[in-house]
Amino acid sequence: MPACACTTVKKLSRVLGRVYDSALAPAAINVTQFAVMRCVQRRNGEPLAHIANELEMDRTSLYRAINPMVRDGWMEVADGADARSRSAVVTRKGERILAKAAVRWERTQGDLIGAFGKAEWSALVAELHRLSECAGTVAGD
Repeated sequence: MPACACTTVKKLSRVLGRVYDSALAPAAINVTQFAVMRCVQRRNGEPLAHIANELEMDRTSLYRAINPMVRDGWMEVADGADARSRSAVVTRKGERILAKAAVRWERTQGDLIGAFGKAEWSALVAELHRLSECAGTVAGD
């Protein structure tokens, strides 16, 4: 029987998470916060539902991830166009945190891809997208 696809990918995710979290620690941010803040920055003021969709997170998990960043002044959340919608923006303090973390992230990303191989990385990303599409088909999405 082949290895469980879910367990294999989750194990890799934990390994990579530890690598990136370690690299980002001096910037006082973890890789999940970094990803969320970058996505919010790209989609400035858009509904958090769009952020959750892009990051493949459910809204409850996204709100749990955002709350400490709002508390620490890295982001601001506001009511959206209707009662069920909320949006977020990265504050100046958050932009400073992101800028500091981005340097460390870029170095880690470059080192990792350099060690793995650029062509191999491109092929892996393509295969992961294909695996994601297969998962959506199996799940009936």
